[in-house]
Amino acid sequence: MKLNELTITEAREGLKNKKFSSSELTRACLEQIEKHDAKINAFITVCKKQAIEQAKEADKLLSNGAMEQWSNLPLLGIPIALKDLYSTKDIKTTAGSKVLKDYSPVYDATVVKKLKDAGAVIIGKTNLDAWAHGSSGENSDFGPTKNPWNQEYVPGGSSSGSAAALAADMYLAATGTDTGGSIRLPASFCNLVGLKPTYGRVSRYGIIAMASSLDSIGHLAKTVEDSALLLNITAGNDVFDATTPKKPVPDYQKGLQKGIKELKIGIPKEYLQTGLDEKVKENFEDTKRILSRLGANLIEVSLPHTEYAIACYYIIQPAEVSSNLERYDGIRFGNDRSFFTDEAKRRIMLGTFTLSAGYYEAYYKKAMQVRTLIKKDFEDAFVKVDALIAPVSPTPSWKLGEKVDDPLKMYLSDVFTVTANLAGIPALAVPSGFINGLPVGIQILGPQFSEELLFQVGFAYEQATEWYKRKAILNL
Repeated sequence: MKLNELTITEAREGLKNKKFSSSELTRACLEQIEKHDAKINAFITVCKKQAIEQAKEADKLLSNGAMEQWSNLPLLGIPIALKDLYSTKDIKTTAGSKVLKDYSPVYDATVVKKLKDAGAVIIGKTNLDAWAHGSSGENSDFGPTKNPWNQEYVPGGSSSGSAAALAADMYLAATGTDTGGSIRLPASFCNLVGLKPTYGRVSRYGIIAMASSLDSIGHLAKTVEDSALLLNITAGNDVFDATTPKKPVPDYQKGLQKGIKELKIGIPKEYLQTGLDEKVKENFEDTKRILSRLGANLIEVSLPHTEYAIACYYIIQPAEVSSNLERYDGIRFGNDRSFFTDEAKRRIMLGTFTLSAGYYEAYYKKAMQVRTLIKKDFEDAFVKVDALIAPVSPTPSWKLGEKVDDPLKMYLSDVFTVTANLAGIPALAVPSGFINGLPVGIQILGPQFSEELLFQVGFAYEQATEWYKRKAILNL
């Protein structure tokens, strides 16, 4: 196995045993980027010089016995990438939009600081739908990202570059953001593990906002174990973000091997009705059989307000988008509003309309009331079951250009994911197989702050199936 194909866990072991250096690991990743990214278009900025310097610093620490301090430097020498919504000091941060094409922040986002403090090597900033507005990666002002499993297909969005480059083994993990499925969808389409944490579990400070009451800060990894390790680092209270509670951060890796015997896992019946692709349904039935074989008790539950979720989401989210994007006027930094492209303009107009006098109560207020009902649906379900499982998307990945001119069809790809954001609960996407050679995934959902349980279920399923071991073949 090539160094860039390793998981974080494997790389840490190799560094510990001096089988290779961080410099060698980082150069292997940079070579993979140079070799393949021109066609996948996963990066907006590659930090080659800085990454090599950070790797050399990591090697110095490793040679001085820093391995004995894994608890303090759990990512020492590990190359990772950041979705280009994350503010990075002196490194261009564009949000995938030409409004910010030359913007260089003067500070690091809290998560970036935590990752650097953990010893991570920042290898670059990844492409995304501009302002995180999209489900496919096609709305980037810097060109669409392509799925490494088949370059005629989308990798999912908005964390498209983070997922595509990780699936192409250009680094070992990446950050993402999930406002309505923007981590889970690309994880599903690229055969990766994607975590949307509980709202507020990870700080939003320094990350360019899309819809502030929905944005969850998570990451993409190659395995559940790696995902748990990353959350150990990023989770926790932040004085700069009032939505992060003063709640202790557990060791998310500790309970991975508990198994799922006797766990009650709910199947939301509303997710399996009209609109679900037959092959996705077959894949989900296979997942259910595997979980039953592992000892879980599967119980049908109802989330009765699911049918209103998309309508609710696409009132609340554009309203918050319009508020967040009004600051980009070109006066203090960035370019003026003429640089906004169609999707941003569409969401600004929708949001401004629903917040305007005479329409606020009919639309936004009503949507917020429905949001409360959706949240209560989950609370009622979690009285009966420990966790829920569902498909990530009603369809497999689609071809580039297939939905880009039909916004409604694009929005409906998030029908199974937006509910977790509306309710503020955590969700973990894990690989569940392939349809016509393209990856698909399932998501595991739990009560607020139940990430430990999600990792426990995800790890059991992952180890029983081993889909994560399959690699995209890059015929470029």
